[in-house]
Amino acid sequence: MTSDAPGRSAPFSVLMPLWGRDRASRVEIALSSATREQQLAPDLLLLTVDGPLPEDLEALVARVESGEFGPAQVLRHDRHRGVAAALQDGLEASPHELVARADSDDLCRPERFALQIPRMDGTEEDPRPLDLLGAGMQEFSDRVPRGRGPLRRRPLRHEEIVEYLPYHSPFHHPTVVLRRSVALAVGGYRDLPLLEDYWLWERMMLGGARMGNLAEVLVDYRVDEELFARRGGWRLFSSDVRLQWQMARDRVTTPATFLRNLAMRGAYRFAPGWMRRIGYRRVVEGSAGRPAPDPDLTVEDR
Repeated sequence: MTSDAPGRSAPFSVLMPLWGRDRASRVEIALSSATREQQLAPDLLLLTVDGPLPEDLEALVARVESGEFGPAQVLRHDRHRGVAAALQDGLEASPHELVARADSDDLCRPERFALQIPRMDGTEEDPRPLDLLGAGMQEFSDRVPRGRGPLRRRPLRHEEIVEYLPYHSPFHHPTVVLRRSVALAVGGYRDLPLLEDYWLWERMMLGGARMGNLAEVLVDYRVDEELFARRGGWRLFSSDVRLQWQMARDRVTTPATFLRNLAMRGAYRFAPGWMRRIGYRRVVEGSAGRPAPDPDLTVEDR
């Protein structure tokens, strides 16, 4: 897949959730990276506030409302309801068809939207519009500077993404641009801890969405010391079970693949954090460009 030169094909919103445990210093630079530092600035910043905030975050939200980061709309909720509800509210509130996701502690590279937004309307080589478009990410942390961490990539072409989706999520959520109407037509974001995005991608695929990923790394993804530790345990394995069962019911996977996926996810969720980090690097990222098609399921069946 190739990208056109920077330009504007349609107005778009940036959707960012915020909650009380976010760190104001990180949120501020994330906001700047997704708005005033972009070569192609968004037409609207949608900041959806999920529950009460401490004083430093309230002060930052006031700056957003004042227009410091460009045109903005702040959606507020009195109680913390979870990221799926926050994102769904933002998706429904967007006045623009194209919605770009951004997280409150990750950093968008300046060329991100200049590359992604025009690509949604197709290119000379492939004029078909896209409904869902992601990109590569690169990890960084307080110890590993930007541009030095491990890369995270996913398959690029629609057909490769369809083959990859039954095994792992084919998109990095903080890099995604989607068509609002297509996402809402299949129900939008639904509550499923840590997997609300993967479930949405599956339903968009079944709804006929045209999908792609850019090869370029367009987001710097913050990885703290506790990231992999937080990704284990019964609660998240319960999400795995729910999603795998749904994909089996939808015939996205076969019974054999359902059992294989659950076994792998069980091993991942209940392994020590350091082992989970190694497993993710070798199994998920290692297979990103080499999906293992299910021999009992064709692309048409999916």
